[in-house]
This record gives sequence, structure tokens and C-alpha cells, in this order.
Amino acid sequence: MIKRTLYFGNPAYLKTQNEQLVVTIPDKNNNLPENTRSTTIPIEDIGVVILDNQQITISQALLAKLLENNAAIITCDNTHHPTGMMLNLNGNTLQAERFSSQINSSLPLKKQLWAQTVEQKIANQAAVLKKQGNGDHTVLLSFSKQIKSGDPDNFEGRAAAYYWQHLFGKNSGFLRHREGKYPNNLLNYGYAILRASVARALTGSGLLPSLGIHHRNKYNAYCLADDIMEPYRPYVDEMICKIAQNNYGEEISKEIKTQLLLIPVIDVEINGEKSPLSVALSRTSASLVKCYEGTLRKISYPVLI
Repeated sequence: MIKRTLYFGNPAYLKTQNEQLVVTIPDKNNNLPENTRSTTIPIEDIGVVILDNQQITISQALLAKLLENNAAIITCDNTHHPTGMMLNLNGNTLQAERFSSQINSSLPLKKQLWAQTVEQKIANQAAVLKKQGNGDHTVLLSFSKQIKSGDPDNFEGRAAAYYWQHLFGKNSGFLRHREGKYPNNLLNYGYAILRASVARALTGSGLLPSLGIHHRNKYNAYCLADDIMEPYRPYVDEMICKIAQNNYGEEISKEIKTQLLLIPVIDVEINGEKSPLSVALSRTSASLVKCYEGTLRKISYPVLI
């Protein structure tokens, strides 16, 4: 079942009743007149909730219900940038067993899994460059075929340097940096939605999102999500390229946010079958579980065509 991504950018009161998310919009004075109407949404249909207004009030009961149904909740700061995320800590009945397999996975296995991840990421980046008609995508394809266990030659970094130099046109002067100029802000927002979807899929498969296969940072609670999202990033990049070409302006408008909220339902191809990105993420995380358990040797990643 495809889960919905909900975005709240205006003042609102959010609560739960009868397994529904109840949305009530206050008047301009932030009051709720007696005749105020509410909208309801089945909680079981929700995958990601984005809270992007400082005057949103959400009940503890609703938070608990959302997390119980494995929804990811993203909060934004006063500049409208995603700043935090909440996830279910008990997303799978076999969680303890899978935590154990993940924690006890060997270093050689992690290096192999990271090599697979980098290889598919670069191959998907090459596909985006080819579709955009910028740069020589065969350079990246060549990199993807030379990766060794653990990527000791840092082909990921070398590919990234070439990719970002050419993605928006060689003469665009674009530099990828989180605090950089437009369209870095669009990439940041899109990646935040993708990251939440990945983390949700990982917890749903009973994995610990903070224990990565390559990313290691004691201040990062989502290292594994940052690993697994890598081959999916080019799908966001492709969407941002299309948005940037339409000259909407440098701010993340409501129209742009509406487009970015469609990231979880982008059609991707995985193992020869097309499915929405959110469904593909579940297949990817399930395959990672099998790799940790020793019953599979390769993570199932999408192939961008």
C-alpha cells in the first residue's frame, strides 16, 4: 500500500479520533469558533508528516498513533528547513534479532555492501547526466565499474565532483554545499523527505537506522539511512533539475513543496519491476536484512533508466 506524505504549512490543530488524524484550521486570530470544520485522514494511510509552521499544535495521542503506525514525522524550523525527525522505536516484531545481526555484521560484509551502494549510486548519477544531456555520462559509468570493496579509491567522491560540476550545465557555476546557493536549498529539502522515507523503511524492517555500514558519526542518529539513500538521491536530483528549468524562483514556494512531496511516489525500477519509491525502499531494506542474516549477498537497489 502506498503511504501518503502530508505537509502542514499553516497554523493547525492536529489530534486523533477513531484512528483518524483530525485537522482543524483556526481563524486569523488562532481561535477555533464553534462552527469550525475539521478534516480527517486515516492514520494507517500516512507514511510521512511534515510540520512546517511554528503555530501547529499536535497532541501526544496523535504522535503516539502515528509512530505506532510507523509514520515518520519531520519538523521544520522558522526558516522552513527540516530540522528534526521522529521514528517508531519498535517497528518490527523481530527487531531484537535483527538488531543483533546488524550489530554483529563483519567489516568485510560492510565493505562489500558499501561498494554495492556506491556502484549503484554512481550508475544512477550517470543516467541522470545522460538524460539531462550534460557532461559525459560514460565517465561515471567507468568509475562505477572500477569500485573495489569499501571503495578505497574514493570513486564516490571523484564521481560526485564530476557530477555536480556538470549536472546543471558546466557553465552554471553550481557548487554542492548544504548552505550553498540555489538550488542547494531544493536539494536539501528533497533529501530530507527522502531520508525520512528511508529511515521509515529501515525501522519497518527491524533495523537500527543509527548504525551505518559506512557513515559513522556519533552525532548522527540516521547513519544507516544516509547509507541506503545514496542510490536513491539521483531521483531527487532529476526532479530538482526539472524544477530549476521552470524558473520558479529561488525560494521554496508552496508549488515547489507540492512537487517535492511526490518524491515517495516517484516510479522506480528495482529488480526489473516498477514500483513507487516508497515501496522500493521497503524491498531495499528487506534485502539488507537478508544480507545481515547471511541469506543474501547483494542489496536490492533501484536502477535509474
